[in-house]
Amino acid sequence: MRWLIRLAAFALLAYVLGYAAFAVSIARPAGDQHTDAIVVVTGGTGRLERGFATLDRGLAPRMLISGVDRAVRQADLERVYHVRPSLMDCCVTLGRDAFDTRSNADEVARWVTRYHVRSIRLVTNDLHMARARYEIRKRCGAGLAILADAVPTDPSLGQMFSEYNKYLLGRAADLVGI
Repeated sequence: MRWLIRLAAFALLAYVLGYAAFAVSIARPAGDQHTDAIVVVTGGTGRLERGFATLDRGLAPRMLISGVDRAVRQADLERVYHVRPSLMDCCVTLGRDAFDTRSNADEVARWVTRYHVRSIRLVTNDLHMARARYEIRKRCGAGLAILADAVPTDPSLGQMFSEYNKYLLGRAADLVGI
């Protein structure tokens, strides 16, 4: 019985320490490093603005927006985000197959392979970065360099707790083959 209590205490301690490490290692915005491509994972404010601004500054020659709703048209993005049509035509791919982080990673892996991309600037919010990076790395392998370019948020402890648990669930799912 004592070993069971010790095991539970150890598991709780590992969980709390992991949460603390997660909380203090939240991703930050990237600098002006160049990459082969920009990948924007939709789902939060500021992501598309950051992606378009980075593309417009010439820090990468192309961009994938993963998880675009089927109802969104290219002209809608041009109008809302003040993007030149020529930039959209030459350099932006609208990925419409993703609906969650795992399917974002699948979509990114297909796109990276198609365009022979070896480095990406990953744009998502700061809390979501660890999970998105993990899922993309798992599908693309260590040969893909991922530069985290996090959009800052002001998360509550509850939001951090929720994202940490999603991250752990994704890792646990991999351990059991789901």
